[in-house]
This record gives sequence, structure tokens and C-alpha cells, in this order.
Amino acid sequence: MKRLSIVALALMSGCTAQEQPLNTGIPRPAPEEATPTGIAYLCEGRREVAVVYAKNRVSVTMGDRTWRLEYQGAGQGFRYADATTEWSGRDNAGTLKALSGGAPLAANCQPMRRTT
Repeated sequence: MKRLSIVALALMSGCTAQEQPLNTGIPRPAPEEATPTGIAYLCEGRREVAVVYAKNRVSVTMGDRTWRLEYQGAGQGFRYADATTEWSGRDNAGTLKALSGGAPLAANCQPMRRTT
């Protein structure tokens, strides 16, 4: 009887673990979300980028430089841009790049923590 109870508990605990949602990191807010949400990202080369999302706009800061970009929409992902710079990506990862070309300013940026 004792063995049956242990097996039953093991099976029940296994089901519970599978039903819990997978932790996918820190989600990026929807573009139309009005409440400002700040997220710190860690990018390739250990570069840090801070992004504040609010109502179809973002403020992207890297080092001593800040860009204020407008939501542009994207088929499968997100894109915020002005005349010279773009913050874009898919899922929760992002890339900061100059629209004039060349290497990205910050690539493969993954969310580290919320800042607001």
C-alpha cells in the first residue's frame, strides 16, 4: 500500500510540473500599451541597452546616447524607427541598428530585467 501511495504522488507531481507555464523571460509589452515599461537588455559583446516602451513609442538608451523611435509595425515581430535608427526583432530578442547600414549597434539583445 505504501508503494502505491508513493507511485501515485510521483505521478501527480509529474502532471503538475507539466501543466505549469514555461518561463519564457520578460515579455515585451504590446505597442499600444500606454503604461511605460522599461526593460534592460544584454546584447552580444556584453553591450547593455535600456528600452522604455510606451504607447507606440520607445526610448532606447545605449551608453550616453538615447533614441526616441516610433512604432512602425512588422509582419512577424516588432519595429520602432526614426529617420536614422531602428530597434527591431522577433519574440523578445532585439537589435539596434543604423538605417544607413553597417554592423548593428547592438545585436541579439536578450531581456535581463525590468527597469520600471
